[in-house]
Amino acid sequence: MAWINVVSLICIPLFVLVVLLIGTYKKLPTFDLFVEGGKEGLSMAASLLPYLLGMFVAISIFRSSGALDATISLFHPLLAFLRIPSEIIPLAFARPISGTAALAVTSDLLKTFGPDSFIGRLASTMQGSTDTTFYIITIYFGAVGIKQMGDALKVGLLADLIGIITAIIVVSFFFG
Repeated sequence: MAWINVVSLICIPLFVLVVLLIGTYKKLPTFDLFVEGGKEGLSMAASLLPYLLGMFVAISIFRSSGALDATISLFHPLLAFLRIPSEIIPLAFARPISGTAALAVTSDLLKTFGPDSFIGRLASTMQGSTDTTFYIITIYFGAVGIKQMGDALKVGLLADLIGIITAIIVVSFFFG
């Protein structure tokens, strides 16, 4: 495993060196291109800021208002009937919205129930089976200036739902 650390430490500087050498070989103004790329990255980050801010405010309002707890209470009887732990619902709601929030929920579930518990395995599988749909759409569509997202949100959320259902089925089958 020590060799993995060495390779990890060498990869990025080696990649930068190879890019600089190729650029120099092709007689490109590598430093000027680097600075231009930095300017573009900075302007893109500034243009994405309102979208990210709006998304984080919406998440905070959803959690602080008690809407998340009310939704969990609403689905509790159905989840109990299907033998799905209601503790997993915050992760199912957080994952399409924010990877950081979902990771925090998963971490909390692993601390509370343990990584080898049914809930720990289910949370880990859900984390790998779903994606941050709202975040992806916010970033990618905002970066290129698309205002109408069409069916992208519906398809992304459907894929997340399928990932969640599949995770529940697979973990129940193997560990339930």
